[in-house]
Amino acid sequence: MEFFKIRRDIPFMRYALIFNIISVVTFLAAVFFLWHRGLHFSIEFTGGTVMEVSYDQHADVDRIRATLERAGFADPQVQNFGSSRDVLIRLPLKTGQSSAELSKAVMEKLHAENKAADLRRVEFVGPQVGRELAENGALALLMTSLLIVGYLAIRFEWKFGVAAIIANLHDVVIILGFFAFFQWEFSLPVLAAVLAVLGYSVNESVVIADRIRENFRKMRKSTITEIIDNAITRTLSRTIITHGCTQMMVLSMLVFGGPALHYFALALTIGICFGIYSSVLVMAPIVMWLGVRREDLVKPVKDRKQEAVV
Repeated sequence: MEFFKIRRDIPFMRYALIFNIISVVTFLAAVFFLWHRGLHFSIEFTGGTVMEVSYDQHADVDRIRATLERAGFADPQVQNFGSSRDVLIRLPLKTGQSSAELSKAVMEKLHAENKAADLRRVEFVGPQVGRELAENGALALLMTSLLIVGYLAIRFEWKFGVAAIIANLHDVVIILGFFAFFQWEFSLPVLAAVLAVLGYSVNESVVIADRIRENFRKMRKSTITEIIDNAITRTLSRTIITHGCTQMMVLSMLVFGGPALHYFALALTIGICFGIYSSVLVMAPIVMWLGVRREDLVKPVKDRKQEAVV
């Protein structure tokens, strides 16, 4: 399915060096902000208090969040839990303040707004739990990266695996760099979005790699540069349709999803944009510079004839 057909190949590889210099600068800037500022972790990672509050009718989550912010509670996370009448509130602990004191102060403010607010439970999420979550998240990212390299090396050739994982980790680091620079809250949904972007980006890399392999069989008199340019140009319509539809859905979450989905959708938005860029202008040039050859993907005709004779 194509909305439009490009008759002449776009010379992407002619500007590959320029785009990769931009990528390196962006990547190093992201690493610098991660090192200099670090991530603003949510209470799942740093520790804090979790409260479940029940109401006798539909709870206005936005109003509850605004009430807590006006009362001076930092970074309150408020969302429905189980039903529209139950609310889950997450708050980081203040220095020298216990969970009991914090929950009491919160309920005083909520009762001032609505007498029907009923505290069901209070739990403390310790920093030890947060450290375990951070370690498990990093382990998940590492295992995902290794499996992606292995899959592409088996399906295509090791050069594609190396190029794809460099391009995809480039996307992940840049997302984290945005969160470090703007000090946006990094929570478990954001971590899930980062892992989703890693899998989403590799899908585009696989499509381009598959077209490159197909072109090696069809375009036997063409150069490596011409083969890669043709592969990217021929998949451009598919890229626009796929990523355009996905981006519309993510933008709807970003605009209408409220604070609970804001940073999750924001991470996906950044990841999708850079995922297209990295698959086309980072992965493909690296494959070219690693010296991919027709013999790497297409078995020579002589070998086939010799095998038939044997």
